[in-house]
Amino acid sequence: MVMKASLQLKLGQSLTMTPQLQQAIRLLQLSTLDLQQEIQQALESNPLLETSEDDDQAETPSPDADHNHDNASDEKSPDATAEAASTDWDESENAPDWQSENEIPDTLPDDLPVDTAWEDVYQSAPATSARNDDDNDYDFETRNSPTETLRDHLEWQLNLTPLNERDQAIAHALMDAVDERGYLTSAIEDIYAGLADEADEDPLELDEVAAVLRRLQYFDPPGVFARDLQDCLLIQLNQLPPETPWLAQARLVITHYINLLGNRDYAQLLRRSRLKEDQLRDVLALITGLNPRPGDIIDRTEPDYVIPDVIVRKHNDRWRVELNPEIAPRIRVNASYASLRKRADSSA
Repeated sequence: MVMKASLQLKLGQSLTMTPQLQQAIRLLQLSTLDLQQEIQQALESNPLLETSEDDDQAETPSPDADHNHDNASDEKSPDATAEAASTDWDESENAPDWQSENEIPDTLPDDLPVDTAWEDVYQSAPATSARNDDDNDYDFETRNSPTETLRDHLEWQLNLTPLNERDQAIAHALMDAVDERGYLTSAIEDIYAGLADEADEDPLELDEVAAVLRRLQYFDPPGVFARDLQDCLLIQLNQLPPETPWLAQARLVITHYINLLGNRDYAQLLRRSRLKEDQLRDVLALITGLNPRPGDIIDRTEPDYVIPDVIVRKHNDRWRVELNPEIAPRIRVNASYASLRKRADSSA
């Protein structure tokens, strides 16, 4: 075998992945939650990093500036102090008498109309707010947050209802079975069975539970403590004035033909209810004015907004996909450590 030296030329292409490129590829594959956890771990493990707030914070005055300001105020001449005091006195004399204008009377007038409101007699104090009108960061979440839940609203009405201790226990058991829509999640027989086990001395009757339930069904909002949709609509119809037009026909449709109404089978509904088309239209207008979810009036849950991972924009007839910068906190090098490095570089 003969061995000889030779020279060959080849064209090749290779990719060298730097550590920065490898980290970028790994971060791009992470989900939003994983990316936030990765950034949080980096902040906890690296003291040189800190979060960068988007809003510029107002600069706090330095102690030297405060000291100079105090010295300047102490060095004022007596004449300037006296002139300022006289100016304040003149302004206070010419200032409008806000206190007398908003003064609250100690006693009510003797003769008042029957429909006089509290605001007609007592003037409320001027409204104050810590929020500046020019502030764009308005807290809509705090503004629109619900003040009470459906359970709180029902408890408040129950405290105003004259019931004995036995009926109070039944009412609380029924209230525990009400969901956020205002419907009973358990059958009245099951609620009665749970209460009957606790009543050892005096046996409890099912009619007692039904009687308390009928009283609770008159609570606000109309339609609460209903067994199902049909019961909810009938409760609201029963609370309407007797002279309400088409009230009897609406009860007939809800009681016997609610399935046809749900399926929108108006032809069968006209034939079975023996109503004319214009009459049925008026009956449906009355029924559609009812609330199938009465609990939503009081117990409103806050909307759950979805933050997108990417943002798609159209630019010059082409679509661009960008990462949402709001999904992860921004980080930067701590300013104190950065200044120490600059000092070390300058002294070297």
